[in-house]
Amino acid sequence: MWWLDRTGLNRTEAGRTGLARTARVGVTLLALALPLAGCFQPLYGSRTLDGGPSVNASLSQVDIAQIPAPNGTAESRIAVELRNQLVFGLSGGNPAPPTHRLDIRITTSRVSVIVDTQTARPDVENFGITASYSLVDLNTGKPVVTDQAFSRVSYDIPGQQQRFARQRALRDAENRAAGVIAETIRSRLASYFVAGT
Repeated sequence: MWWLDRTGLNRTEAGRTGLARTARVGVTLLALALPLAGCFQPLYGSRTLDGGPSVNASLSQVDIAQIPAPNGTAESRIAVELRNQLVFGLSGGNPAPPTHRLDIRITTSRVSVIVDTQTARPDVENFGITASYSLVDLNTGKPVVTDQAFSRVSYDIPGQQQRFARQRALRDAENRAAGVIAETIRSRLASYFVAGT
């Protein structure tokens, strides 16, 4: 008959069976997810599950060593910018007595990406920073985290007559790259203080 579907059930009975099936699937998914709820811990929460110090408290106990760079160079300005961003990012500018020391070495690079065919001058360049860093436990003197972070940032050169605009674009790219490196290092150290790896 016209009110029966292919299964032989009318539409109201078919709707009830679909609703029951959806409810069973929902209950099954909830039962599978419930044991995992106790495993979740916010990374930057003020309390920890085991009662230990929070990640923010641990990060504020990291002393950031001066980043070596030749004086009077662009690399020295980038080293200061990176260190300042790390000091503010890890401790908010108010560090606690240190338990760890962060040693960083940086190298920079500049590559022309797009070159004007008429003048053979670059229109777009990439600026890059590669940072090798090591977190040293001050109690043992041994490195607990050794890693690398890198950032590549592109910037436009607005015209060959606008030298100041080119220098400003390069400086902005350097600052952005230093910010990316600082955030990468901060995230890696936070994962170390949460998981211990």
